[in-house]
Order: sequence, then C-alpha cells, then structure tokens
Amino acid sequence: MKLHEMKYNEGARSKRNRVGRGPASGNGKTAGKGHKGQNARSGGGVRLGFEGGQTPLARRLPKRGFTNFARKEYAIVNVESLNRFENGTEVTPELLIECGLVKKELNGIKILGQGELEKKLTVKANKFSKSAVAVIEQAGGTTEVI
Repeated sequence: MKLHEMKYNEGARSKRNRVGRGPASGNGKTAGKGHKGQNARSGGGVRLGFEGGQTPLARRLPKRGFTNFARKEYAIVNVESLNRFENGTEVTPELLIECGLVKKELNGIKILGQGELEKKLTVKANKFSKSAVAVIEQAGGTTEVI
C-alpha cells in the first residue's frame, strides 16, 4: 500500500450539515432553530450558569474562607537537610538554591527544626523556628536573620 492508495474506513468521515440551504436539505428556512424566541436570534442563548431565573448554584452555595492577598510564602528547609554541608560552612540562601535544597526563594527562606544536626554551621536565612535555632545552637552553630 502506498500513501496515495490509503482511504478512510467506510463511515469514518461524514459530511458537514450545511444548515439554511433550502428545504431539500432538511434544515432549510429556520435552519433547525424553530420559530422565533431567544435561541432563534443571532447571539441568542443564555449566559453561562443561567438556570432559567432560578437562583443559580453559584449564588445558592455559601461563601467560605478568606484569601490573604498580602500573605508571605517562604521556602522551607529542615535542619536535618543541612547535614550535607561541611563543618564551618556559611549556609546562605544562594548556597541552598545552588545545591538544590530550594528551587525558588519565594519571599525568603525559613529554617524549620525537624531532625538532628551534626555539623557546626553558620546559617543565614530570613526566618527561623524556635526549635531550629535550638538545634543549630546545640550543634555549636550560629543563626543570623537576614
């Protein structure tokens, strides 16, 4: 079989229904839209979500919650993941992004206190949890808010 010999299967392609092309087509005159009324007009029909005058679902359901548009989103790093650095390393946001611990800095980096820390590090970040500060200082390191 060659490309020019290929054919569609029987019934795979049907002709487009051309409405409003005379009575012989079966969809002439009113073009299948009936007589008058909203849906017979050009641009006719109801808007999205309209339920015939009944209160729409979107208005029947209660409004819930609140989204704080001024919320600050921090990139989170747990203390246990800082063990990959050598003793005495100064851990900065740039270093965390470079080594792949953080993908995006967002509004800053927050260090959380999950896990243990065996290295003595100087950690610089935008925020620290109390437990993170305790774990870092217990390991002999220091924290610095930038």
